[in-house]
Amino acid sequence: MREITSEKQLMEYINTYKLESVFKKELLPHLSLYDVEAGERLCSQGDASHCLYILMKGKVKVYTISPEGKTLVLSFKQPLEVIGDIEYVQDVDIMNTVEAVSPLVVIGIPYKRLKQHASNDPQLLTFLLEMLTKKFCAKSNSLSFNLMYPVEVRLASYLLSIFCEESHLVMNQKTESLKDIANLIGTTYRHLNRVLQKFVAQGVIEKKKGSIILKDKEKLSCLANDNIYE
Repeated sequence: MREITSEKQLMEYINTYKLESVFKKELLPHLSLYDVEAGERLCSQGDASHCLYILMKGKVKVYTISPEGKTLVLSFKQPLEVIGDIEYVQDVDIMNTVEAVSPLVVIGIPYKRLKQHASNDPQLLTFLLEMLTKKFCAKSNSLSFNLMYPVEVRLASYLLSIFCEESHLVMNQKTESLKDIANLIGTTYRHLNRVLQKFVAQGVIEKKKGSIILKDKEKLSCLANDNIYE
């Protein structure tokens, strides 16, 4: 993570997302703008929580790791998204790991500055409430989606979520990753492989050198219908 020391760029992002009323002038000196590289973790499950991040650009993957070391992807997030809001409100350690799927730009605000300057600010509290309720609605929809739609639709939605526009790379095809995907979308590893082979036969994706490449985004979007994981 690298800090961007440009107040002009910071204010441009704040104006773009109409956050002027959320961050009052007392808070502005304590906001920092950061670049985050793809693959870099923004925060890790179990670590002490001390900073609220607001996603301005890029896409992140949110996942949890079980005591047995198994990874379960929970969701993918794009702007405008808040990371660390539940931890801030509940005063708990980081609940899930958040990793950059693509290069990110985020605004960071230390919790202590939020508590010092905005703990009772109705504008900020309303903003956090809106972000939290959006997460709970998305989670509810995701659970319903897994129950109501066939594996082909669920897998298409997932592949769209992790697609990187710049490289057309969907994912590195590692066995453990495929098992994680199977767990996430509620199917077996064997059935997942069958559906992937079906997508290859349809010309939607291509398996190449241990990776999955997206060949026809429009067709995949049609298969996915509504992308529930974002």
